[in-house]
Amino acid sequence: MAEKTETVSLEDAKEQVRKVCIRLGLLHLAFARTLVDEFGEEKGKELILKAIKDYGTRVAERGKAAVTAAGGDPAKDPFPGDLPAYGMTDSAAGEILEPGENEIRRFKGPGCVMSEVWREYGESELGRLYCFVDPVKSLAYNPATVHYHAQAGESPGGGWICEHVIKYTTQRERDDFANSDKSSAWINVEPWIGEVKIPAEKGKLQKITAKSPE
Repeated sequence: MAEKTETVSLEDAKEQVRKVCIRLGLLHLAFARTLVDEFGEEKGKELILKAIKDYGTRVAERGKAAVTAAGGDPAKDPFPGDLPAYGMTDSAAGEILEPGENEIRRFKGPGCVMSEVWREYGESELGRLYCFVDPVKSLAYNPATVHYHAQAGESPGGGWICEHVIKYTTQRERDDFANSDKSSAWINVEPWIGEVKIPAEKGKLQKITAKSPE
């Protein structure tokens, strides 16, 4: 007699992923705020980005290993999908945009669950430093291309909108990343980095964002 396969509904699966994303958002916020409170905004931000760079590099290493084990080539094959297919964002569909010059792909990704957490605490500026995981992951996986965020901010309705771009890198971007242990110039791959102004005071829970209706 065949064993009965245990299943859960798609809605329950989404909710379980969402819970993990909330915890991940809080974890990043706790470590980031601790570094800023201990060392000040400038040094704290430097240490946060250093940690995210290490994090993204580890993600890239695992991606390379998976592609190589399958007989692929990281210089030719795209980074393998390693994020949940559902639950990390709300139910709103993304929007594919027309890529610009030197761009491979451009799209909008709404409803990031972790960004909800950061907004609830008034800590979006600290939270968005997490987003450097994308350019680091892509540059460490294959320096010929980079995945960055052309926009990272709130929509008129209060939701979080990220405009993602995957493009070919310039020689300067490749050099900056190769020398990232000696210089912080590599962080300029994200055009909004200069806008990050971290509040001096720790943010307190202001509200809990209701889950978007399905």
